[in-house]
Amino acid sequence: MNFELFIAKRIIAAKQYKSSVSSPIIKIAVLAIALGMIMMLVAVAAGVGLQQKIQEKVAAFNGHIIISKYDNNASEVSAKPIALHQDFYPEFKTVSGIKYVQAIANKAGIIRTENDFEGINLKGVGTDYNWSYFEEYLVAGRLPGVSDEKENSELLISEYLANRLGFELGSTVVTHFFKENSNKIPNTRNFKVVGIYNSGFQDFDKTIMIADIRHIQRMNKWNRNSEGKYDEVGGFEVFLDDFSEIDLKGKEVYQNTDSFLNVSTIKEKYYTIFEWIKMFDFNIYVIIGVMILISVINMSVMLLVLILEKTKLIGILKALGGDNWSIRKIFLYNASYIVVIGLFWGNLIGLGFLFLQKYFKLFPLDPNNYYVTEVPVYLNFWYIIALNVGTFVLCFVLLLIPSQIITKISPIKAIRFE
Repeated sequence: MNFELFIAKRIIAAKQYKSSVSSPIIKIAVLAIALGMIMMLVAVAAGVGLQQKIQEKVAAFNGHIIISKYDNNASEVSAKPIALHQDFYPEFKTVSGIKYVQAIANKAGIIRTENDFEGINLKGVGTDYNWSYFEEYLVAGRLPGVSDEKENSELLISEYLANRLGFELGSTVVTHFFKENSNKIPNTRNFKVVGIYNSGFQDFDKTIMIADIRHIQRMNKWNRNSEGKYDEVGGFEVFLDDFSEIDLKGKEVYQNTDSFLNVSTIKEKYYTIFEWIKMFDFNIYVIIGVMILISVINMSVMLLVLILEKTKLIGILKALGGDNWSIRKIFLYNASYIVVIGLFWGNLIGLGFLFLQKYFKLFPLDPNNYYVTEVPVYLNFWYIIALNVGTFVLCFVLLLIPSQIITKISPIKAIRFE
Protein backbone atom coordinates (compact mmCIF):
# COMPACT_ATOMS: atom_id res chain seq x y z
CA MET A 1 0.00 0.00 0.00
CA ASN A 2 1.14 3.58 -0.69
CA PHE A 3 2.42 4.72 2.73
CA GLU A 4 2.18 8.47 1.96
CA LEU A 5 -1.38 8.15 0.65
CA PHE A 6 -2.37 6.09 3.71
CA ILE A 7 -1.10 8.80 6.11
CA ALA A 8 -2.77 11.55 4.04
CA LYS A 9 -6.13 9.72 4.22
CA ARG A 10 -5.80 9.32 7.98
CA ILE A 11 -5.13 13.05 8.38
CA ILE A 12 -8.13 13.94 6.21
CA ALA A 13 -10.43 11.49 8.04
CA ALA A 14 -9.34 12.53 11.55
CA LYS A 15 -12.12 14.28 13.53
CA GLN A 16 -9.75 16.73 15.19
CA TYR A 17 -8.56 17.73 11.70
CA LYS A 18 -12.01 19.13 10.94
CA SER A 19 -11.97 21.36 14.01
CA SER A 20 -8.30 22.26 13.95
CA VAL A 21 -6.66 25.66 13.52
CA SER A 22 -6.24 24.98 9.81
CA SER A 23 -9.94 24.15 9.30
CA PRO A 24 -11.13 27.69 8.37
CA ILE A 25 -8.05 28.14 6.15
CA ILE A 26 -8.91 24.92 4.33
CA LYS A 27 -12.51 26.06 3.84
CA ILE A 28 -11.29 29.36 2.40
CA ALA A 29 -8.96 27.46 0.04
CA VAL A 30 -11.82 25.23 -1.14
CA LEU A 31 -13.98 28.32 -1.66
CA ALA A 32 -11.20 30.04 -3.65
CA ILE A 33 -10.79 27.01 -5.93
CA ALA A 34 -14.57 26.72 -6.42
CA LEU A 35 -15.05 30.43 -7.17
CA GLY A 36 -12.05 30.40 -9.49
CA MET A 37 -13.46 27.47 -11.47
CA ILE A 38 -16.90 29.12 -11.64
CA MET A 39 -15.38 32.34 -13.00
CA MET A 40 -13.24 30.48 -15.54
CA LEU A 41 -16.17 28.40 -16.80
CA VAL A 42 -18.39 31.48 -17.13
CA ALA A 43 -15.62 33.51 -18.83
CA VAL A 44 -14.92 30.85 -21.46
CA ALA A 45 -18.57 29.88 -22.02
CA ALA A 46 -19.78 33.48 -22.35
CA GLY A 47 -16.74 34.82 -24.23
CA VAL A 48 -16.53 32.05 -26.81
CA GLY A 49 -20.34 31.88 -27.00
CA LEU A 50 -20.52 35.60 -27.81
CA GLN A 51 -17.80 35.25 -30.45
CA GLN A 52 -19.54 32.34 -32.15
CA LYS A 53 -22.98 33.97 -32.01
CA ILE A 54 -21.72 37.17 -33.64
CA GLN A 55 -19.85 35.17 -36.26
CA GLU A 56 -23.00 33.18 -37.04
CA LYS A 57 -25.12 36.31 -37.38
CA VAL A 58 -22.70 38.08 -39.69
CA ALA A 59 -22.41 34.89 -41.77
CA ALA A 60 -26.21 34.51 -41.91
CA PHE A 61 -26.49 37.77 -43.86
CA ASN A 62 -23.28 37.52 -45.90
CA GLY A 63 -21.88 34.00 -45.96
CA HIS A 64 -18.28 33.43 -44.84
CA ILE A 65 -16.79 34.49 -48.17
CA ILE A 66 -18.41 36.88 -50.66
CA ILE A 67 -17.77 36.63 -54.40
CA SER A 68 -18.88 39.67 -56.40
CA LYS A 69 -18.10 41.60 -59.56
CA TYR A 70 -14.80 43.44 -59.32
CA ASP A 71 -15.61 47.19 -59.41
CA ASN A 72 -15.40 50.36 -57.33
CA ASN A 73 -18.83 49.88 -55.79
CA ALA A 74 -18.46 50.03 -51.99
CA SER A 75 -22.18 49.68 -51.23
CA GLU A 76 -24.24 46.54 -50.66
CA VAL A 77 -26.01 47.03 -54.00
CA SER A 78 -25.32 44.52 -56.77
CA ALA A 79 -24.40 47.12 -59.39
CA LYS A 80 -22.91 44.73 -61.97
CA PRO A 81 -24.16 41.18 -62.54
CA ILE A 82 -22.14 37.98 -62.70
CA ALA A 83 -22.89 35.04 -64.94
CA LEU A 84 -24.67 32.34 -62.96
CA HIS A 85 -22.73 29.56 -64.66
CA GLN A 86 -19.38 29.44 -62.88
CA ASP A 87 -16.94 26.59 -62.28
CA PHE A 88 -17.44 26.96 -58.53
CA TYR A 89 -21.25 26.96 -58.60
CA PRO A 90 -23.26 25.18 -57.32
CA GLU A 91 -20.36 23.11 -55.91
CA PHE A 92 -16.86 24.45 -55.26
CA LYS A 93 -14.87 21.39 -56.28
CA THR A 94 -11.42 22.98 -56.48
CA VAL A 95 -11.34 24.09 -52.82
CA SER A 96 -11.91 21.71 -49.92
CA GLY A 97 -13.80 22.68 -46.77
CA ILE A 98 -16.61 24.48 -48.65
CA LYS A 99 -20.03 23.57 -47.27
CA TYR A 100 -22.14 25.18 -50.00
CA VAL A 101 -22.41 28.15 -52.38
CA GLN A 102 -25.56 30.19 -52.96
CA ALA A 103 -26.42 32.94 -55.45
CA ILE A 104 -27.85 36.25 -54.25
CA ALA A 105 -28.50 39.83 -55.38
CA ASN A 106 -29.03 43.09 -53.49
CA LYS A 107 -30.92 46.22 -54.44
CA ALA A 108 -31.40 49.41 -52.47
CA GLY A 109 -34.87 50.88 -52.19
CA ILE A 110 -37.36 52.79 -50.07
CA ILE A 111 -40.45 51.70 -48.18
CA ARG A 112 -43.02 54.47 -48.01
CA THR A 113 -46.13 54.44 -45.86
CA GLU A 114 -48.75 57.13 -45.21
CA ASN A 115 -46.81 58.46 -42.23
CA ASP A 116 -43.20 57.42 -42.68
CA PHE A 117 -40.52 56.03 -44.98
CA GLU A 118 -37.39 53.93 -44.55
CA GLY A 119 -34.41 53.01 -46.72
CA ILE A 120 -34.00 49.27 -47.19
CA ASN A 121 -31.77 46.70 -48.83
CA LEU A 122 -33.74 44.00 -50.61
CA LYS A 123 -31.80 40.74 -50.66
CA GLY A 124 -32.89 38.45 -53.45
CA VAL A 125 -32.49 34.69 -52.99
CA GLY A 126 -33.23 31.64 -55.10
CA THR A 127 -34.04 27.99 -54.67
CA ASP A 128 -30.46 27.26 -53.60
CA TYR A 129 -30.68 29.55 -50.56
CA ASN A 130 -30.02 27.89 -47.19
CA TRP A 131 -32.59 29.13 -44.66
CA SER A 132 -31.13 27.29 -41.65
CA TYR A 133 -29.82 30.48 -39.99
CA PHE A 134 -33.11 32.35 -40.32
CA GLU A 135 -35.14 29.48 -38.92
CA GLU A 136 -33.61 30.38 -35.56
CA TYR A 137 -34.36 34.10 -35.96
CA LEU A 138 -37.98 33.69 -37.12
CA VAL A 139 -40.35 35.20 -34.55
CA ALA A 140 -43.63 35.12 -36.51
CA GLY A 141 -45.03 33.55 -39.65
CA ARG A 142 -42.92 31.43 -41.97
CA LEU A 143 -40.01 31.70 -44.36
CA PRO A 144 -40.73 32.85 -47.93
CA GLY A 145 -41.24 30.13 -50.50
CA VAL A 146 -38.95 30.33 -53.53
CA SER A 147 -39.57 27.80 -56.30
CA ASP A 148 -38.52 27.22 -59.90
CA GLU A 149 -41.96 28.35 -61.01
CA LYS A 150 -43.11 31.94 -61.40
CA GLU A 151 -41.68 34.48 -58.97
CA ASN A 152 -43.80 35.26 -55.92
CA SER A 153 -44.11 38.35 -53.76
CA GLU A 154 -43.57 36.76 -50.37
CA LEU A 155 -41.36 38.82 -48.07
CA LEU A 156 -39.34 38.21 -44.91
CA ILE A 157 -39.01 41.46 -42.96
CA SER A 158 -37.25 42.26 -39.69
CA GLU A 159 -39.18 42.87 -36.49
CA TYR A 160 -37.46 46.27 -36.26
CA LEU A 161 -38.87 47.43 -39.62
CA ALA A 162 -42.26 45.83 -38.96
CA ASN A 163 -42.65 47.68 -35.66
CA ARG A 164 -41.27 50.94 -37.00
CA LEU A 165 -43.51 51.04 -40.07
CA GLY A 166 -46.57 49.27 -38.64
CA PHE A 167 -46.43 46.05 -40.65
CA GLU A 168 -47.66 42.63 -39.54
CA LEU A 169 -48.18 39.23 -41.12
CA GLY A 170 -50.25 39.59 -44.29
CA SER A 171 -49.47 43.31 -44.71
CA THR A 172 -48.67 44.67 -48.17
CA VAL A 173 -45.34 46.44 -48.34
CA VAL A 174 -44.99 48.99 -51.14
CA THR A 175 -41.35 49.48 -52.12
CA HIS A 176 -39.70 51.80 -54.63
CA PHE A 177 -36.38 51.03 -56.35
CA PHE A 178 -34.47 53.61 -58.36
CA LYS A 179 -33.25 52.58 -61.76
CA GLU A 180 -29.49 52.49 -62.22
CA ASN A 181 -28.08 55.52 -64.07
CA SER A 182 -31.54 56.76 -64.93
CA ASN A 183 -33.89 59.60 -63.98
CA LYS A 184 -36.93 57.61 -64.93
CA ILE A 185 -39.80 56.74 -62.60
CA PRO A 186 -38.64 54.21 -59.94
CA ASN A 187 -39.69 50.60 -60.07
CA THR A 188 -42.49 49.86 -57.64
CA ARG A 189 -42.98 46.42 -56.13
CA ASN A 190 -45.67 45.21 -53.75
CA PHE A 191 -44.67 42.46 -51.33
CA LYS A 192 -46.70 40.44 -48.86
CA VAL A 193 -45.22 39.89 -45.40
CA VAL A 194 -45.21 36.15 -44.67
CA GLY A 195 -42.47 36.09 -42.03
CA ILE A 196 -40.90 38.36 -39.42
CA TYR A 197 -37.39 37.77 -38.10
CA ASN A 198 -35.26 39.23 -35.32
CA SER A 199 -31.54 38.43 -35.43
CA GLY A 200 -30.67 40.84 -32.64
CA PHE A 201 -28.07 42.38 -34.97
CA GLN A 202 -29.55 45.84 -35.41
CA ASP A 203 -27.07 46.88 -38.13
CA PHE A 204 -28.65 44.28 -40.41
CA ASP A 205 -32.20 44.24 -39.06
CA LYS A 206 -32.63 47.96 -39.78
CA THR A 207 -32.38 47.51 -43.54
CA ILE A 208 -32.44 43.92 -44.83
CA MET A 209 -35.54 42.28 -46.28
CA ILE A 210 -35.49 38.99 -48.17
CA ALA A 211 -37.55 38.06 -51.22
CA ASP A 212 -37.36 36.22 -54.54
CA ILE A 213 -34.20 37.12 -56.48
CA ARG A 214 -36.15 37.32 -59.74
CA HIS A 215 -37.64 40.66 -58.69
CA ILE A 216 -34.17 42.19 -58.71
CA GLN A 217 -33.15 40.40 -61.89
CA ARG A 218 -36.21 41.71 -63.69
CA MET A 219 -35.84 45.29 -62.40
CA ASN A 220 -32.16 45.32 -63.43
CA LYS A 221 -33.01 43.75 -66.82
CA TRP A 222 -30.36 41.08 -66.45
CA ASN A 223 -29.89 38.48 -69.17
CA ARG A 224 -31.94 35.34 -69.62
CA ASN A 225 -30.92 32.04 -71.18
CA SER A 226 -32.63 30.24 -74.06
CA GLU A 227 -35.14 28.73 -71.63
CA GLY A 228 -36.20 32.18 -70.44
CA LYS A 229 -34.54 31.82 -67.04
CA TYR A 230 -32.22 34.47 -65.67
CA ASP A 231 -28.55 33.52 -65.92
CA GLU A 232 -27.04 36.52 -64.12
CA VAL A 233 -26.88 37.18 -60.37
CA GLY A 234 -25.45 39.82 -58.08
CA GLY A 235 -22.89 37.60 -56.35
CA PHE A 236 -22.26 34.40 -54.45
CA GLU A 237 -22.08 33.62 -50.75
CA VAL A 238 -19.69 30.84 -49.77
CA PHE A 239 -20.12 28.96 -46.48
CA LEU A 240 -17.31 26.99 -44.85
CA ASP A 241 -17.24 23.85 -42.74
CA ASP A 242 -14.82 25.44 -40.27
CA PHE A 243 -14.87 29.18 -39.54
CA SER A 244 -11.34 29.08 -38.09
CA GLU A 245 -10.03 28.45 -41.64
CA ILE A 246 -11.70 31.53 -43.11
CA ASP A 247 -8.46 33.40 -43.87
CA LEU A 248 -6.86 30.39 -45.56
CA LYS A 249 -9.99 29.46 -47.52
CA GLY A 250 -10.49 33.07 -48.55
CA LYS A 251 -7.08 33.02 -50.26
CA GLU A 252 -7.78 29.65 -51.87
CA VAL A 253 -11.14 30.83 -53.22
CA TYR A 254 -9.48 33.97 -54.60
CA GLN A 255 -6.86 31.85 -56.37
CA ASN A 256 -9.51 29.59 -57.87
CA THR A 257 -11.81 32.26 -59.32
CA ASP A 258 -11.49 34.47 -62.40
CA SER A 259 -9.57 37.75 -62.19
CA PHE A 260 -12.69 39.85 -62.86
CA LEU A 261 -14.27 38.58 -59.64
CA ASN A 262 -13.67 40.12 -56.24
CA VAL A 263 -13.33 37.81 -53.25
CA SER A 264 -13.57 39.03 -49.66
CA THR A 265 -14.18 37.40 -46.28
CA ILE A 266 -16.56 38.73 -43.67
CA LYS A 267 -13.54 39.33 -41.43
CA GLU A 268 -12.27 41.79 -44.04
CA LYS A 269 -15.66 43.30 -44.75
CA TYR A 270 -16.56 43.80 -41.08
CA TYR A 271 -13.05 44.34 -39.76
CA THR A 272 -14.01 46.43 -36.72
CA ILE A 273 -16.54 43.87 -35.48
CA PHE A 274 -14.09 40.98 -35.67
CA GLU A 275 -11.28 43.00 -34.11
CA TRP A 276 -13.65 43.79 -31.24
CA ILE A 277 -14.62 40.16 -30.59
CA LYS A 278 -10.96 39.13 -30.88
CA MET A 279 -10.39 41.13 -27.67
CA PHE A 280 -12.55 38.59 -25.83
CA ASP A 281 -9.68 36.09 -26.06
CA PHE A 282 -7.40 38.42 -24.11
CA ASN A 283 -10.09 38.98 -21.47
CA ILE A 284 -10.59 35.23 -21.09
CA TYR A 285 -6.86 34.61 -20.67
CA VAL A 286 -6.61 37.37 -18.06
CA ILE A 287 -9.54 35.99 -16.05
CA ILE A 288 -8.15 32.45 -16.16
CA GLY A 289 -4.70 33.67 -15.14
CA VAL A 290 -5.99 35.77 -12.23
CA MET A 291 -8.28 33.00 -10.96
CA ILE A 292 -5.52 30.40 -11.04
CA LEU A 293 -3.13 32.81 -9.30
CA ILE A 294 -5.65 33.46 -6.51
CA SER A 295 -6.27 29.72 -6.14
CA VAL A 296 -2.55 28.94 -5.94
CA ILE A 297 -1.94 31.68 -3.35
CA ASN A 298 -4.78 30.41 -1.16
CA MET A 299 -3.62 26.81 -1.52
CA SER A 300 -0.04 27.81 -0.65
CA VAL A 301 -1.18 29.58 2.52
CA MET A 302 -3.33 26.58 3.41
CA LEU A 303 -0.43 24.17 2.89
CA LEU A 304 1.94 26.26 5.00
CA VAL A 305 -0.61 26.42 7.84
CA LEU A 306 -1.17 22.67 7.58
CA ILE A 307 2.59 22.00 7.70
CA LEU A 308 2.96 24.30 10.71
CA GLU A 309 0.10 22.52 12.45
CA LYS A 310 1.62 19.09 11.75
CA THR A 311 5.22 20.02 12.60
CA LYS A 312 5.41 17.41 15.40
CA LEU A 313 4.13 14.71 13.02
CA ILE A 314 6.78 15.71 10.50
CA GLY A 315 9.48 15.43 13.19
CA ILE A 316 8.26 11.98 14.25
CA LEU A 317 8.19 10.73 10.65
CA LYS A 318 11.72 12.02 10.08
CA ALA A 319 12.90 10.41 13.31
CA LEU A 320 11.46 7.09 12.12
CA GLY A 321 13.47 7.34 8.92
CA GLY A 322 11.07 9.12 6.58
CA ASP A 323 12.82 11.13 3.87
CA ASN A 324 11.87 14.68 2.90
CA TRP A 325 10.21 13.77 -0.43
CA SER A 326 8.08 11.05 1.19
CA ILE A 327 6.80 13.49 3.84
CA ARG A 328 6.21 16.21 1.23
CA LYS A 329 4.08 13.76 -0.75
CA ILE A 330 1.80 13.30 2.28
CA PHE A 331 0.99 16.99 2.34
CA LEU A 332 0.77 17.25 -1.45
CA TYR A 333 -1.78 14.40 -1.44
CA ASN A 334 -3.68 16.30 1.21
CA ALA A 335 -3.59 19.52 -0.79
CA SER A 336 -4.62 17.67 -3.96
CA TYR A 337 -7.68 16.33 -2.16
CA ILE A 338 -8.66 19.87 -1.19
CA VAL A 339 -8.15 21.06 -4.79
CA VAL A 340 -10.39 18.24 -6.08
CA ILE A 341 -13.12 19.17 -3.56
CA GLY A 342 -12.94 22.79 -4.73
CA LEU A 343 -13.05 21.76 -8.38
CA PHE A 344 -16.06 19.52 -7.72
CA TRP A 345 -18.12 22.33 -6.19
CA GLY A 346 -16.89 24.83 -8.77
CA ASN A 347 -18.00 22.59 -11.65
CA LEU A 348 -21.30 21.74 -10.01
CA ILE A 349 -22.26 25.37 -9.41
CA GLY A 350 -20.63 26.81 -12.54
CA LEU A 351 -22.09 24.30 -15.00
CA GLY A 352 -25.47 24.46 -13.26
CA PHE A 353 -25.51 28.22 -13.70
CA LEU A 354 -24.48 27.95 -17.37
CA PHE A 355 -27.19 25.40 -18.14
CA LEU A 356 -29.77 27.67 -16.53
CA GLN A 357 -28.60 30.56 -18.71
CA LYS A 358 -28.51 28.42 -21.84
CA TYR A 359 -32.08 27.17 -21.51
CA PHE A 360 -33.85 29.91 -19.53
CA LYS A 361 -32.06 33.09 -20.77
CA LEU A 362 -31.74 34.64 -17.30
CA PHE A 363 -29.38 37.47 -18.27
CA PRO A 364 -30.33 39.69 -21.28
CA LEU A 365 -27.96 41.95 -23.20
CA ASP A 366 -28.50 45.14 -25.18
CA PRO A 367 -28.33 44.15 -28.87
CA ASN A 368 -27.29 47.68 -29.80
CA ASN A 369 -24.01 47.14 -27.96
CA TYR A 370 -23.44 43.38 -28.04
CA TYR A 371 -25.38 42.26 -31.17
CA VAL A 372 -27.20 39.58 -29.12
CA THR A 373 -30.31 39.71 -26.95
CA GLU A 374 -29.01 37.49 -24.13
CA VAL A 375 -25.70 36.15 -22.84
CA PRO A 376 -24.86 33.21 -25.14
CA VAL A 377 -23.40 30.06 -23.62
CA TYR A 378 -20.85 27.81 -25.29
CA LEU A 379 -20.45 24.39 -23.66
CA ASN A 380 -17.80 21.95 -24.79
CA PHE A 381 -16.60 18.86 -22.95
CA TRP A 382 -12.96 19.35 -23.93
CA TYR A 383 -12.52 22.91 -22.64
CA ILE A 384 -14.18 21.91 -19.35
CA ILE A 385 -11.71 19.02 -19.00
CA ALA A 386 -8.81 21.30 -19.97
CA LEU A 387 -9.73 23.89 -17.32
CA ASN A 388 -10.02 21.26 -14.61
CA VAL A 389 -6.86 19.36 -15.51
CA GLY A 390 -4.91 22.58 -16.07
CA THR A 391 -5.99 24.04 -12.72
CA PHE A 392 -5.19 20.83 -10.86
CA VAL A 393 -1.76 20.36 -12.48
CA LEU A 394 -0.73 24.00 -12.00
CA CYS A 395 -1.81 24.00 -8.35
CA PHE A 396 0.02 20.72 -7.71
CA VAL A 397 3.23 21.84 -9.42
CA LEU A 398 3.31 25.27 -7.77
CA LEU A 399 2.58 23.75 -4.34
CA LEU A 400 5.93 21.99 -4.60
CA ILE A 401 7.50 25.35 -3.70
CA PRO A 402 5.87 25.90 -0.26
CA SER A 403 6.22 22.18 0.54
CA GLN A 404 9.98 22.69 0.33
CA ILE A 405 9.80 24.10 3.87
CA ILE A 406 9.48 20.52 5.15
CA THR A 407 13.14 19.91 4.25
CA LYS A 408 14.14 22.69 6.68
CA ILE A 409 12.38 21.18 9.70
CA SER A 410 14.68 19.55 12.27
CA PRO A 411 13.29 16.34 13.84
CA ILE A 412 14.54 17.23 17.34
CA LYS A 413 13.07 20.74 17.30
CA ALA A 414 9.85 19.52 15.67
CA ILE A 415 9.19 16.85 18.33
CA ARG A 416 9.69 19.47 21.04
CA PHE A 417 7.46 21.94 19.12
CA GLU A 418 4.36 23.08 21.03
